[in-house]
Amino acid sequence: MSIDTTFLRRCIGTLETAFGEIGELGDADDFAYDIYRAACVKEYELVLEQSGKLLRKRLAAYFSSNRQADRLAFKDLFRHAAKHGLMEADAAERWLAYRDNRNETAHDYGEDFAEATLKLLPAFIADAKALADAIEAAPDD
Repeated sequence: MSIDTTFLRRCIGTLETAFGEIGELGDADDFAYDIYRAACVKEYELVLEQSGKLLRKRLAAYFSSNRQADRLAFKDLFRHAAKHGLMEADAAERWLAYRDNRNETAHDYGEDFAEATLKLLPAFIADAKALADAIEAAPDD
């Protein structure tokens, strides 16, 4: 069974576009910079949440019931993904760091959080694309 990653891929594309626009601006004092930075942060959050939701569906094949996969915490999803060969261990560690970035600053939408998030985006975008590919792949029989 194939899992539909259309919305996830759209969010990744939106994030990639907004991040690219920031690179084109170069002036952090520009209002457009603030707009694109805010878009990056929001899409980062959406990609994180969608990734976890869809990875949960993908991992269900490795458990005796869907309920077992449903009980996994966000970080455990990525640990199990590495365990089952859906991603490399170092990629799973990066996903844990992405989640930590989000959790540590859940109530801090200030400039420091946004700028810290921007630094993560090149690797995050690449990891999100790789994860979407892994989610779409049919589980081994």
